[in-house]
Order: sequence, then structure tokens, then C-alpha cells
Amino acid sequence: MSPIDRRMFYHVNWPLVGLLGALFCIGVLNLYSASGARMGEGVLVENFYQKQFIWGVIGLGGLVACMTFDYRRLRSAAWPMYVLTLLLLLSVPFLGKTVYGARRWLDFGVFSFQPSELAKFTVLILGARVLAAEPERLNLSRLAYILFLGAVPALLIIKQPDLGTGMSVLLLLGGLILYRGIKPRLFKVLCVLVPMGLPFFWFALKDYQKRRITSFLDPATDPLGAGYHILQSEIAIGSGRIFGKGFLGGTQSQLRFLPEKHSDFAVAVFGEEWGFFGMMVLLSIFCAFLYQLAAVSRDAKDVYGSYLAAGVFFYFFWQILINMGMVMGLMPVVGIPLPFISYGGSATLVNFSLVGLVLNVSMRRYLFKQN
Repeated sequence: MSPIDRRMFYHVNWPLVGLLGALFCIGVLNLYSASGARMGEGVLVENFYQKQFIWGVIGLGGLVACMTFDYRRLRSAAWPMYVLTLLLLLSVPFLGKTVYGARRWLDFGVFSFQPSELAKFTVLILGARVLAAEPERLNLSRLAYILFLGAVPALLIIKQPDLGTGMSVLLLLGGLILYRGIKPRLFKVLCVLVPMGLPFFWFALKDYQKRRITSFLDPATDPLGAGYHILQSEIAIGSGRIFGKGFLGGTQSQLRFLPEKHSDFAVAVFGEEWGFFGMMVLLSIFCAFLYQLAAVSRDAKDVYGSYLAAGVFFYFFWQILINMGMVMGLMPVVGIPLPFISYGGSATLVNFSLVGLVLNVSMRRYLFKQN
């Protein structure tokens, strides 16, 4: 190992690595519980936690790979990756396989892959490149251009349909835009126009998406339909009380009252078993994790690295906020998983890789001067 490699190893952000490991271990244990179901006198255990562990090992490889190169090279790779991502998204309606009524996955035989997950990574590196090159706060034309770059893949994803992932792409880019800054007058105009335009967004939603919003306002209007997810989630978390029912002790999850307990509503399983205290511990770990991401963005020695780390921060921040909000009935159900806690192979690989990218930025802040 060369001296420069050893010096980078010494500067690895070990607190961030430790927090990532803690979250992933909690997620695998929680999926072990979520995979179990009481069937008569026995317990049937599905293999979601095993698959998640395997994807975690693959994700660890992605993390290491994203640490080993100079991240500044991503600037030249951003546009080719963007074009490749669009081609993959365009192929999904023709070559993708349908699961639960949505065509989102490309089947490669041994494994399936969601191009929408790659879109998050692509929009991040391209958005960081474009925004880092802006000499001043964004005016209307530059804002429209950058939003267009994110809107194209986001609309292709929403068309699948996958509203949650499409929103994640736009929110990631939106966070980067706010981080870069908008001209004050334009910002004031947008604060007026955007709320006025939201009602028109309603007509672009599909019927099941509209039902999710109306059921969020009053789940009791359709307790066995659109409101079922929210009601069962609130029951599960509320029944956990202060210290929970204990590991594998949740009745709502073990008796299969709680739907999507391994994916979007995985944290409801955790809340039922570990209660308010456990949820506060989990939230504290997430907050410390986000703080480490923000600190890397703050301390980065070049503009592009700062924007990359900021983009990863916003990516995780919005997913954590929206997933926990919808599970507790504070937001509509939009199908956004909780990072490292919810099951998902492609998402796990992307999550680990993005953390690896932040570790890359953190390690190299001592190796070159600001540019």
C-alpha cells in the first residue's frame, strides 16, 4: 500500500461506517422478525432477511468500490451515465417484468434490477456537476434547465408507476438546488406559484394514488381498503407503548395484520417490538448518520465533493422523513422505503454505494487543495 493510500485509510470516517453498520444490523434483525408469521402452532419464516444480508455483502463491495477512485472523475462520467440510465428506464415498459401490478424491474436471470435506483445515483452526480459549475445563484433559465434534467428520469419512473422513487429523485435534486441557492426574487415568486400549482398535480395522479391521499386525511373512511395500511401501522406502533412487546413479540406483524411489513412498513414492526424507547434510539442513530453526512459536505475541500455529499444527505433525509411520517400517519403512503431498515436489493446496493461515495469525499479532503 502506497503512502498516499495509507494516509487515506487513516482518514476514513469511522463514525459514519459504524453508524451504517448499526443501521444495517438493526434492519436485518428487524427483517428476521418481519419475515416470521404464526401459522397455527408453528412459525413460518420467509427469507427476506437472508436476501437482505446477501445484498448487504454485495453493497459492501459497492461501498468499497466507491471509495477506491478519485470521485472527481465522476464529473466526466456523469453525462454517459445519465444517457445509459434513460435508455434503461425507456426499456422497462418493453423488457421489464411486472410485480404487484407495476413494471419496474429488468430481469437478468440471476437477479432483478430496478433502473429507477440507478437514476438516484445518476441524478446525484450530474446535478452536483451542473450546480458546482454555476458561478452564482440560479436564475429562471438555469433553474428550468436543471429541473428538466431531473424531471425526465423522474417522469419515466412515475410512469411505471412508482411515485415514491420518482419523488425521491426530484427531492434529491431539489435539495441540491436549495443548497446551491436561487436568486431571492425568483425564490419569492416560486413560493407563491408552487402552492398555486399543486392542485393541478391532483389530476395527474392515478386513482389509487388519490385514494392514498384521501385515506391519509381520514383512514376510517375506508378501513379495509386504502386506509388499511395506515390504520394497522398506527395500531402496531401504538401497541408497542414505551418499551415494546419484545423481539418477535409483535402481534400485528406476526399475525400478518400489518401489510408490507418487510418493505415500506418495516419500521412499524420495529416500533411494535421495541416501543417508544426503541424508536427514539433508532431515530437518534439516523440523526447521527445524517450529521456525519452533513459534516463531510461542510468540510469537503472542493465544490464538487461538497455537492456530492450534500446530495447524499438530502437523499437519505427525505427518505427517512417521508417513510417515518407515513408509517406514523403523518404523511400519505407514497411507497418510499426506510434506508437500511426496509427490504430491497437494488436500494441496498445504491444506499451502500452512496455512503461509499461520501467516505471517498471525506478521505480525500486532505490530499488536494480546493479547486
